[in-house]
Amino acid sequence: MSSISSNVYLNPVNTQTWANGRHLVRCLKVIRETADVITYCFSMQEPVLFFFKPGQFVTLELEIDGQQVMRSYTISSAPSIPYSFSITVKRVPGGRVSNWLHDNLEEGDVIAVHGPVGQFNCIDFPADKVLLLSGGVGITPVMSMARWFFNTNGEVDMVFAHSARTPADIIYRAELDYMSTRIDNFKLHLICERNEIGQVWGGYRGFLSREMLQLIAPDFLEREVFCCGPTPYMRAVRRILGEAGYDMSRYHEESFGATPDEDIAAAEKQAEVAQSETPQASHWVTFSESGKSVQAELGTTLYEAAASAGLTIPKACGMGICGTCKVRLASGTAAMEHNGGITEEEIAEGYVLSCCSRVTEAVTVEY
Repeated sequence: MSSISSNVYLNPVNTQTWANGRHLVRCLKVIRETADVITYCFSMQEPVLFFFKPGQFVTLELEIDGQQVMRSYTISSAPSIPYSFSITVKRVPGGRVSNWLHDNLEEGDVIAVHGPVGQFNCIDFPADKVLLLSGGVGITPVMSMARWFFNTNGEVDMVFAHSARTPADIIYRAELDYMSTRIDNFKLHLICERNEIGQVWGGYRGFLSREMLQLIAPDFLEREVFCCGPTPYMRAVRRILGEAGYDMSRYHEESFGATPDEDIAAAEKQAEVAQSETPQASHWVTFSESGKSVQAELGTTLYEAAASAGLTIPKACGMGICGTCKVRLASGTAAMEHNGGITEEEIAEGYVLSCCSRVTEAVTVEY
């Protein structure tokens, strides 16, 4: 058996790390989960490590019908895949924000988000055995936790029990099934209130009960419980656990709905600061082969400038490692901080990596 030396040398990578505050993010993907649930994936143009505690949330800053609206959504992805993050939104009858997102937010759109924040997470309450309980779209924070444990090969015994209206309403069903077949420390139990005509269902039916919980997790009294769902669902869970003599100091819950007042206040203050900041100086970035030009603020990457002009420069890593986004400057210079994806000879010939080269003056790009 070989041993791992402690004298391991790692090459540093120039990458920013996410911190609580106001950030402009771009929607990368729009994924239909069910008939009324959509996942939105976000990232920044420059590489940013989106580190957060699984279970935390962000607050979206939107403009709807001419009014600024703040609304919080749990991060459904896991920090184990750190260069983007996702939220999963259910369309709710009369839901002003959820309906606006479903009807308007598209790939390529840029919005402001605040966060991450939240006390409901699996990092601050470590345990060897967990019971993850969810109802409806309340699955999002516990899914983030399960993805974290799964992706990091965490030695955590997980029981995942999710309640949905019908089999067609089970969010992330394919991924949950996949996870349950890959590791032996993830036990999946799905509960459907009913099944419609033509829907085959062999799982639990009805609502979560003490008898059902005893079948799902016979040792639930020994597990740390993380629960999220509609208010009636969580009320029922608390009653079941309390009547069973569960130590409620080990019970953690998160409700979804209105954004907490303190988070709205913090987000509004950050938005005011951003709107009051003096605009930065800008310079023209010209793309000679395409015949397009755009004014870009100082610090904008050439890749971002190209995107603003409607051009797509091929890229793979976004971190200055792969060299895919290499372009040549016909005039002007740009500040480049790469991670080995370009040679000194290429730099001498006027080439730069557009993903990590920032505007400092007027520049012409051969693209």
